[in-house]
Amino acid sequence: MFVLVEMVDTVRIPPWQFERKLNDSIAEELNKKLANKVVYNVGLCICLYDITKLEDAYVFPGDGASHTKVHFRYVVFHPFLDEILIGVIKGCSPDGVHVSLGFFDDILIPPESLQQPAKFDEAEQVWVWEYETEEGAHDLYMDTGEEVRFRVVDESFVDTSPTGPSSAEASTSSEEAPKKEAPYTLVGSISEPGLGLLSWWTSS
Repeated sequence: MFVLVEMVDTVRIPPWQFERKLNDSIAEELNKKLANKVVYNVGLCICLYDITKLEDAYVFPGDGASHTKVHFRYVVFHPFLDEILIGVIKGCSPDGVHVSLGFFDDILIPPESLQQPAKFDEAEQVWVWEYETEEGAHDLYMDTGEEVRFRVVDESFVDTSPTGPSSAEASTSSEEAPKKEAPYTLVGSISEPGLGLLSWWTSS
């Protein structure tokens, strides 16, 4: 679920921080810049693990700050495909079941990846597994707040860097705001035995 990623960046330290230890100032600046941010095709940055190398620092004309090239390792949330995770159901919609890990919310289990047969209850706004037994079907509800075990089956990175509007976008910008996309999304599945709500498999 968490991996160590080697990174390189040039860190600017303002003059009023020169009295501090350089490593402490650099660690603070790196966490300010990266913590809780998604790096494209890397994952969600959590915190600095360690600094492996500091190159020479430079002060440029007109800028009293120091600029240091830093080699470091960062803890990143990036689960591998087929990894089993446990989260909490944040809500349901016709698009599927939305799951949160507490620190990461952009997880979707689409309808085709639920335990089958499944149906969406429009009145309750919840997905239901129509569990077949010898006595007939039993409705098992996927309620908000329930813990759910799922398999990671896909991931999606979206480059959300600012770009200038195209001519087509410019003409429609006054009519509707563009839909904000999550920079990093996981797709899960619970369509196999042992996956789904923990309560389904632990009840006596």
